[in-house]
Amino acid sequence: MTAIQGAARSGAKAQSRTSSAAAWSPSSWRSRPAQQMPAYEDATALAGAEARLRRYPPLVFAGEARKLRAALAKVAAGEAFLLQGGDCTESFADFTANNIRDTFRVLLQMAVVLTYGAGVPVVKVGRMAGQFAKPRSSNVEKVGDVELPSYRGDNVNGFEFTAEARQPDPERMVQAYNQSAATLNLLRAFAQGGYADLHEVNRWNLDFVRNSPLSERYHDLAARLDETLNFMAACGLTSVTTPQIAETDFFTCHEGLLLQYEEALTRVDSTSGDWYDCSAHMLWIGDRTRQPDGAHVEFFRGVRNPLGFKAGPTLTTDHLLRLNDALNPANEPGRMVIICRMGADKVADKLPPLIRALKREGRSVVWSCDPMHGNTVTAANGKKTRHFDAILSEVKDFFAVHRAEGTHPGGVHFEMTGQEVTECIGGAVDITVDNLTERYETQCDPRLNASQALELAFLLAEQLKAERLSVARARAVG
Repeated sequence: MTAIQGAARSGAKAQSRTSSAAAWSPSSWRSRPAQQMPAYEDATALAGAEARLRRYPPLVFAGEARKLRAALAKVAAGEAFLLQGGDCTESFADFTANNIRDTFRVLLQMAVVLTYGAGVPVVKVGRMAGQFAKPRSSNVEKVGDVELPSYRGDNVNGFEFTAEARQPDPERMVQAYNQSAATLNLLRAFAQGGYADLHEVNRWNLDFVRNSPLSERYHDLAARLDETLNFMAACGLTSVTTPQIAETDFFTCHEGLLLQYEEALTRVDSTSGDWYDCSAHMLWIGDRTRQPDGAHVEFFRGVRNPLGFKAGPTLTTDHLLRLNDALNPANEPGRMVIICRMGADKVADKLPPLIRALKREGRSVVWSCDPMHGNTVTAANGKKTRHFDAILSEVKDFFAVHRAEGTHPGGVHFEMTGQEVTECIGGAVDITVDNLTERYETQCDPRLNASQALELAFLLAEQLKAERLSVARARAVG
């Protein structure tokens, strides 16, 4: 670092500390430039929807968010692994108990594969119960000669290409709240009511996975887990004496894009006096809205939830450090998740400087890999898709970079579903371009289906096991 760069860095730190010390309130973001926000025509209707949301009960509780922060601190220390996944964007039309159950079940399957296959605790966070808003590269969409506002997620406007549907409607925020409340109610029942019991592993199989080439491998793992559980039961460790066998911690997250919604659900915790965004346990800031002086960073610097931000290939080390200074000035372990979405052809070049910059500063962060967003392409038939091989390549390079830098690859972040969709090309089921039209159901970006997600979990388990053995050997030599 040159003297000029060092002086600039010191100035940025001082500016960030001034910003952090400046007065914050849930509404202070309104004085900052805000990207990717809808323009509501009816200010009275917007104020009415926000007022109702402020009166509604919190969707999650501060104690739950603190519990996730403690779990993520272990991930940052290299003692656990973060599994984050779920829909690209939730929809009002596809809201069913079966869809919620199937996505939850695939995440459980992946977590079991990672925990048992790699020998690491897994922190499970679903892109569920709030993942409704999506940033867009253009404010408008054109079909033929007709130009309309872009679809921004069901809590903003409708997917149908009509002028009425594409008009931002604040009442959609209220509907999103109600759907999120119902989803969380079901997720809590699944996680704590016996459905997550490890004895159920073999019965978690979806039809799609059961018919895939991975079926035999999954059943083999389930059989070995049954043997382990039987041995533990013989030693007196059952789901009665050891609740962790029958229950699991499951947290929710979404991109905190629609700040009117996030502000309305922000509450003061009665036990600590701190502000928490009670719309989800964890929130993240997208690659398009991570301006250090912007509205989204201003809002999220003041809430105590675990936070993340997307790190795309344009992120500079100075920008990275400014974001960390603004969002986690106390360098609190478990507070900050950096979700890297570089693209398979860029991660080996773009990621190392970011890791080194934070390592030099002694910053405690969770490094997570989003191998989806940097690998989106348009197929010959016009459908957006992602190649399984590119997704896998980015994950492998992410692990390789961390191994070379002596840091911990802390997690993965997938857009996925428990449904039998055909949106991403490749994998053991070998979906081709010709298959894309069979069940292409996403309202925005292509998702991994259940079989592809489980295949990635097995490959990840192998990576994590190799990393664990490498660390153990290094310690033995040392």
